[in-house]
Amino acid sequence: MLIGAILRNRYKIIRLLGSGGFGDTYLAEDVDLPNHPVCVVKHLKPKDSSLSTLQIARRLFDSEAQTLYRLGNNHDQIPRLFAHFEEKGEFYLVQEFVDGEDLSREIIPGKRLSESEVKKLLQDILQVLAIVHQQNIIHRDIKPQNLMRRRQDSKIVLIDFGAVKEISTLVMNAQGQSSFTVAIGTAGYMPSEQANSDPKLASDIYAVGMLGIHALTGLQPHELPKDPTNGEVIWRNWANVSENTAEILTKMVSYHFNQRHRTATDALQALTPAPPPQKPAPAPRQKPQPTPPISSQQSSTPDIPRRRVIQTMGLLGVGFGLAIAAERLLFRPNAGESPIIDAGTTTTPPEPEPPITQSPTSKSSTPKQGLTLQTSQFEVVTVDVRGNIANRRNRQAKYFVEDLGGGVTLNMVQIPSGTFTMGSPAGEKERSSDEGPQHQVTVPEFFMGKYEVTQAQYQAIMGNNPSNFKGEKRPVEKVSWNDAVEFCKKLSQRMGRTYRLPSEAEWEYACRAGTTTPFYFGETITSDLANYNGTYTYASASKGQYRQQTTEVGIFPPNAFGLYDMHGNVWEWCQDYYHDNYQGAPTNGSAWFNDNDNQYRLLRGGSWYNDPENCRSAFRFRNGADYRLDGIGFRVVSVVPA
Repeated sequence: MLIGAILRNRYKIIRLLGSGGFGDTYLAEDVDLPNHPVCVVKHLKPKDSSLSTLQIARRLFDSEAQTLYRLGNNHDQIPRLFAHFEEKGEFYLVQEFVDGEDLSREIIPGKRLSESEVKKLLQDILQVLAIVHQQNIIHRDIKPQNLMRRRQDSKIVLIDFGAVKEISTLVMNAQGQSSFTVAIGTAGYMPSEQANSDPKLASDIYAVGMLGIHALTGLQPHELPKDPTNGEVIWRNWANVSENTAEILTKMVSYHFNQRHRTATDALQALTPAPPPQKPAPAPRQKPQPTPPISSQQSSTPDIPRRRVIQTMGLLGVGFGLAIAAERLLFRPNAGESPIIDAGTTTTPPEPEPPITQSPTSKSSTPKQGLTLQTSQFEVVTVDVRGNIANRRNRQAKYFVEDLGGGVTLNMVQIPSGTFTMGSPAGEKERSSDEGPQHQVTVPEFFMGKYEVTQAQYQAIMGNNPSNFKGEKRPVEKVSWNDAVEFCKKLSQRMGRTYRLPSEAEWEYACRAGTTTPFYFGETITSDLANYNGTYTYASASKGQYRQQTTEVGIFPPNAFGLYDMHGNVWEWCQDYYHDNYQGAPTNGSAWFNDNDNQYRLLRGGSWYNDPENCRSAFRFRNGADYRLDGIGFRVVSVVPA
């Protein structure tokens, strides 16, 4: 087709977008409409031009066009079909132009994405594919090139349905029967039954699973070996992935379709546990203040599950000793101060903090509601781009101590009020689109747990310890958002003051502690500074340790507010519902809720199994309110009136 040609006196061809065995795709403009908006024209030509073939092709084309009309009009992540027509035995579709880039820009051979990124990506793809499968429609060509990341909102858009391409392969055989010369799909992403021209809904699940494996391993599907005895894909040796997620992916790519998840909805449910049944709506809560207390709605009406995805972790390296941490500590507490004073133990009372110091001219040191604020001294480090310590400085912070009984204490650090820039700049390495737009947030003063809630503290309040990696001074894990909210509720009742999860803004403000770099240590991070998967690097830092389990709280250097383990160790729940960008986000530090049925809650900070980019101050993740994992914990905040 010539550039500049006008189809049906309306669609002017601008340039060729792509060409293949099934036809050509062009960028065009609609000259009938004001401002001549752009659109996409797809040109399909049957291989066999006989009259009988054209008659069958015409019926197939009309049927598939009606399917595309229905799908595109009912879901904004499937391009709308504007027109379809036939000219001189050739067929044309005119569709909505998707401004963005396909996932081949993100899933690159040789590059491995983190488990959290891949799981989030699969969830996003399956959410769209579920709409298609609910109509009993098989896409037949799921691959990175047919998944667009829309520029305006970073959502996944599903393009190029295989059934339309099939028309181009239609021929008549010697007996006068119609058939297709090739199976529709892409080698590596196409399962055996689809290659034999018998696709199922589960065939799409195979393709999505192979896409996830490609992203995790950096190997293209055709580069992965198969077991000669059963045809199963062999891929685990090239991926660092949790047992649970590995089992899900292995099921998705099973050789036999009846052993896979049947539909996209089934696979999505496996990746994203369903929420618990809704409880009766509570009484309306009061209008939230800048730092709202826990409401009955938050604690009794949970919802469930972006870039990047929390993974279901199995038992990894349980025998891997914690002694490795002791030899590599950079931080040493000052005399008289224990960095794990409130980790809690039922056998040995915590060591005392340094003597109380108060300034009569400082409002922040004035006791509040009977509280006695103490002062802790600590060292803060900053690193260069290679991860070498470039600066050390002494800081101090105010805190108060809650006695939870049985020798278990909880240290709450005073976080001063201030204004900061929330989110990451466009040029930050490994930045995700949901970390913007950057915006100014003013956060009132609050108190935050010096450490992640420990197993001793959780046991003291809840009477149980669900953690996989046992240790009184390790963070509690395998706790859902609902569990964390219930802990806050019981802690509030025990202490007589309000405790809750931090808002997302409070968490990032507290994590940054005045910094604007990816980490509060600076431009990079090392496994001497935090507990994460040190086999991966950020910026120019060297590889380090992968401990494969949690570590005791407080053994790594704190930030300038005196908070420990804000990067790595365990993910930390926030109050907020998840939003895929900051458009309309509160600017007063309060949590961001929804009036609709948002299923997701926010998680921050990364964990022991995550790559360093997932531990950045701005990195955001989501999961369901009832989701539990041995890499998920939390810390608490409290607002104490003067």
